[in-house]
Amino acid sequence: MGFMLEHGSLATLLRAWRERADPVAAGLGGGERRRAKGLRREELAELAGVSVDYIKRLEQGRGHPSAGVVNSLSRALGLDRADYEYLCAVAGHAPADGLVPRHVGPGPRRLLERLDGVPVCLCDAAWTVLAWNPAWAALQCGPSTGHRWDRNVAWRAFTEIPGPTRRTPERRARFASTLVADLRAALLRYPADDQVAALVGDLRRASGTFAELWESGSTARYHDDQVTIDHPVVGEFTADCDLLTFRDGDLRAIVFTAEAGSGDAGRLRDAALPAP
Repeated sequence: MGFMLEHGSLATLLRAWRERADPVAAGLGGGERRRAKGLRREELAELAGVSVDYIKRLEQGRGHPSAGVVNSLSRALGLDRADYEYLCAVAGHAPADGLVPRHVGPGPRRLLERLDGVPVCLCDAAWTVLAWNPAWAALQCGPSTGHRWDRNVAWRAFTEIPGPTRRTPERRARFASTLVADLRAALLRYPADDQVAALVGDLRRASGTFAELWESGSTARYHDDQVTIDHPVVGEFTADCDLLTFRDGDLRAIVFTAEAGSGDAGRLRDAALPAP
């Protein structure tokens, strides 16, 4: 099941960043007359090259800035790389440098913390795993191989690196098509990202299946998925594999669950317990 999680609103973020911005760093000077911290709307508008009315509309949630305006706002606010990526994602734009965002923001981090006991990992737009919770680690969802793409889900799937999870042939084929379609989309959204281009090139050379799907122009969307997990302690069980997507940061979360009260749910719970 794939669906979009709520994210911090652009209006809220802009107000917060404006109020914390350093006037001195922005070249405005502090001055003893300033009663409030941060930048005034008029100052932000001047620094970003937009009207004061436009800033007001954005902070009221009544505007959608272009990529150029997003870049101007970022410079005016003095945002660091992580906050810049966050602003781009919330506004629905790729970073100006065309690189895949690899920063895990507070929202996705909270998901890892709140789903304690539920195996969850976070991936970027190219399916490279960026973070995971202890329950995911306990499942041993892929031992390290030392390879460059060791943490990439697509690489492990197409090069058939041994792991505890497996799918039926039908589900495996559908998942493969989804991975190819997502990598194609990532390459289009982030044309300057050499890592995505290198990953696709290596996959085309390493996997005939990937190369064939890539050449065919295969397109697919993620559907409800299910995996069989062979755990060394609790044995074999079946889990649903859901995909949650975050607009902020272009991230996706892989979540393993099982029907409440079922034997599979009990085995999943036991398998996800961290080692003593």
